[in-house]
Amino acid sequence: MADGSRRARAGSEELRELVEELADRLRRSVVLDDPLVRLVCSSRHFGDADPVRVRSLLQGRADDEIIRYVLDQGVTQWRQPAYLPADDGLGFQARYCVPLREHGHLLGLLMVLSPEEDLTEQETADIDKWARLVATQMYAEHLADGAGSHEAREQEQLLALIGASPAARTAARRHFLGTGTDTGAGTDGTDVRHALVTVVQVTRTQEPPGRTETALRGALERFRRTRRTQDAVAVSPDRAVLLQFGERAPDAGALSAQSAGILEALGTFLDAGAAPVLGVGGAQAGLADAWVSYEQALVAARAARRLPRFGRIARWEELGEYAVLLQLPDRALNASLLPGPLRALLEAPGGPRLVDTLSTFLEHAGSVPRTAESLGIHRTSLYYRLRQIQDITGLDLDSGADRLVLHLGLRLDGLLQSEKNDTAGSTAAQ
Repeated sequence: MADGSRRARAGSEELRELVEELADRLRRSVVLDDPLVRLVCSSRHFGDADPVRVRSLLQGRADDEIIRYVLDQGVTQWRQPAYLPADDGLGFQARYCVPLREHGHLLGLLMVLSPEEDLTEQETADIDKWARLVATQMYAEHLADGAGSHEAREQEQLLALIGASPAARTAARRHFLGTGTDTGAGTDGTDVRHALVTVVQVTRTQEPPGRTETALRGALERFRRTRRTQDAVAVSPDRAVLLQFGERAPDAGALSAQSAGILEALGTFLDAGAAPVLGVGGAQAGLADAWVSYEQALVAARAARRLPRFGRIARWEELGEYAVLLQLPDRALNASLLPGPLRALLEAPGGPRLVDTLSTFLEHAGSVPRTAESLGIHRTSLYYRLRQIQDITGLDLDSGADRLVLHLGLRLDGLLQSEKNDTAGSTAAQ
C-alpha cells in the first residue's frame, strides 16, 4: 500500500508533550493513534518495545497486519478502556487501549504497553486522566482546524456539481473555480481543462457506525492535493466520490496506481465483507461536465462489481459495449432480455460448446482461420459447428445485423451469469 494512506497527520507539540508526560509518569511506552490505527505520536520507550513498536517507529506507521489485528478487536466500538491481547505470531505484546471520544466523536486510540497486563489501579487512574486531556486537546485542534465544517461544505458542493440540477451544478462549478490555486482554476470563471471522477463502492457490513466513512477518507488521503490537481471528496456509508480537476489530465499509469492503492488501503481498514470496487469515469473538458464523468464512474463501478474480468477496478474507456448494457436497471437485467435465438442455442444439446464457438467466432470478427486456430480445431469442424449454430438459431452468421443480435445476447448472458455467481458466493459465505 502507498505509505500516505497509512500515515496520520503528525501530532501537535501539545499532544506530544501530553503523551511524553504520561509515559514518564508510568515509565512505560505510550502511543497515540488515529481511529485507523495510524501513528499520530509516540513517547520514548523504556526498554519495553516489542517488534511491532520498533517497526512502527522506524517506518513511521504500523504494518497492515497490525492495523487489521487491532481493528478486528473492535476497538472503535469500545466505550471503556481494555487490554488488547498479545499475539506472539505478530510480535505484538499486550497493550492497554483507551478509545478517545469527545462529543460522540472517536478521535483516536491511546495505547500503553503492558506485556503482563499488570497495570495498577493508580496507573489506570493516571491513564484515564491523561486520556481526557489528550481527547480535549485533539477535539480543540479539530475545531480550530475547521476540518469538519470544511468537509461538510466540500461534500455539499461536490454533490451539487454531479447532481441532476443544472442550476445547482453551475453554482457549484463557480464555487470550485473560486477556490483554485496552482491548477488553472481561477476567480475569473475560466474553467479548467480536465475533470475526472472516481467512485469507490463498498458492501455494507457489520462495521461500527462511522468506521466505513473514516476508512474511505483514509484510503483517499494520499491521492489528494497533488501539485497537478485540485480535488474534492464526498463520503457516505457505502461509497466515496473523488473529483480531481486541473490543467493536466492524470495519465493512465497514475490512475491505475491510484485505484490499486485505494483498494489496498481499504483492504487494511475494513473486513473482507466490504468487498470494495472502484469505477473511474472518463476525463471531461472542465468542471461543467464533471457530472458526466460521475455517471460514467457509476457504470464502471457496476462493471467492476459484476464482471470478474475487471478485477474490482473498471475504467469507463475500457467498458466497450458494457458501457451501454450496464445502464440497464437491475430489475430489467434478467433472462427476458436474451434474444430467443440465443436462448435456443443455450438450451440445445451441446449448447455450451456451440456457444463457446460462436463467442470465439464473433470475437474474431467472423474470421474462420483465426477462430479455428483459437479453438484448436480444423476448419472443417468449425464450418460444421457454424452450420449447427445457424440451424438452431435460424440466424445468418453472414448478416451483420444477426451477428449483432447474437453478440449483444452473449454479453447480456455474461452479465447474468456473473450475477448468479455473485449470489451463490454470497449465499455460501452466509
